[in-house]
Amino acid sequence: MGTSFENLNNEIKKFNDVLNTMNILIWDSRTKMPKKGASGRGSQIGSLTSVAREILLSSKMRKLFDESDNETHNLNDDTFERKTLKHLGEAIEYHDKIPEKIQVRKAEIEPLAHNAWAEAREKKDFSIFKPLLQEQVDIAIEQAHCIGFKEHPYDALMQRFEPGESVKSLKKLFDVLKSGLGEILKETSKVEKPNKSFLYKNYPVEKQIEFSTKIASKFGYDFDRGRLDSTVHPFEISFTRDDVRITTRYYEDFINPSLFGTLHEAGHGIYEQNINEKYTRSAMTTDFLSFYAVGGVSFGAHESQSRLYENHIGRSKIFWENHFGDLKDCFPEALKNVSAEDFFRAVNVVEPSLIRVESDESTYDFHIMLRVDIESMLIDKSLKVADLPTVWNEQIKQYLDLEVPDDSQGVLQDIHWSGGQFGTFCNYTIGNVMAAQLMETMKKTNPEIQNDINQANYEPLLNWLTSNIHTHGRRYTRNELLERSTGETLNPLPYINYLKGKASQVYGVKFND
Repeated sequence: MGTSFENLNNEIKKFNDVLNTMNILIWDSRTKMPKKGASGRGSQIGSLTSVAREILLSSKMRKLFDESDNETHNLNDDTFERKTLKHLGEAIEYHDKIPEKIQVRKAEIEPLAHNAWAEAREKKDFSIFKPLLQEQVDIAIEQAHCIGFKEHPYDALMQRFEPGESVKSLKKLFDVLKSGLGEILKETSKVEKPNKSFLYKNYPVEKQIEFSTKIASKFGYDFDRGRLDSTVHPFEISFTRDDVRITTRYYEDFINPSLFGTLHEAGHGIYEQNINEKYTRSAMTTDFLSFYAVGGVSFGAHESQSRLYENHIGRSKIFWENHFGDLKDCFPEALKNVSAEDFFRAVNVVEPSLIRVESDESTYDFHIMLRVDIESMLIDKSLKVADLPTVWNEQIKQYLDLEVPDDSQGVLQDIHWSGGQFGTFCNYTIGNVMAAQLMETMKKTNPEIQNDINQANYEPLLNWLTSNIHTHGRRYTRNELLERSTGETLNPLPYINYLKGKASQVYGVKFND
């Protein structure tokens, strides 16, 4: 390969280094930073955003892009070089449309907005967060109009997180899911719910950490290249594949959040740790649109890995048959007279709840539909920020027939809006759908892997996922990954079938299809 592409790749490495530095500051701001550090941290992240933008849109980068394009024009479109140029060209075109002041201001207010959100959540008072949320919404609207859209301004924002999705495409997906999930809710509501009271007994935090880290490690999360910390809202973030950090939150009187939160974030971490080493600090581990150092090709693809480990493995019957003894050793008093079957059924109760991250699999996607509805209305200005709590509460009543007692259990429960992440919630449902497709294919084409899982050996599953998903980084689109691994693009039917099968296991209900 000629020197132009090599020099271009060096500029991309420099760009990626700046983004990783921003990631470190963001991780610290959410885990260790004192509250009064938010203003200074915002300025630091804003300055680094300017530096990154200057590198990306510099005359040097554009010149090397043109020279590299000429230098590699005879190569196959699937090569590293041509894929790099494709991603980079799209990014330059995208960011040319967005004024620097918008991007920098968004970065500057994120730590401030995060602190305001955390305080508002703690005090159950939306008004504390409202001014900075209004600014984030205004920035998002301006971004959408700068980027451009054919039908709905929300489509422009989703391009960052889940390229190709739109309000129209999500409506089609959600309509199918509403029908299937509604059937599950209807049938399970006719049957007595399993007892889950023991999930709310005393679970010492140090023992929660001991068990969940042991399982995360067994799944394949490498603690020599990662760490687990506590935070208000769990997340995963990486600074190359050799430093991938996860977080969770702990309640001494409820085991689910830390247990399944850790398994969920470990799934994200496993993805990042298993991207091909040769892609480190390259276009294949750089989200040029979001100014984010990440190897997962889309937020939905990333979510497929976290939901797969959390739910398909961590909430399966065979998992608890294999590991309940270890859990009981950690919490002998809380789990006295509780069996593996009891625990499996308890963590799979189908029951509408107020909190998205603590909801069961069959009601989880209603939380996503609600958020997509609300975000799209905020972005097309049919909903005012001031009216957000009222509309949120009305939507929760409509979707899940629940009353919201306070803002912390309603409109303030998610971290995303404090970071200006409008357009990302659909990724969770897309991840659920994609995870089911991957598991269905794996069981059909490699049934021996399920046999290994049944024996608590998760390495073959990790190897299969690494080969089909992780190793490729951002080389292929989400749908290209799905087609390569399952033979089809996004299809919700395996997901609905999986959830119906789980409901049959837990409740003994039957479905007509």
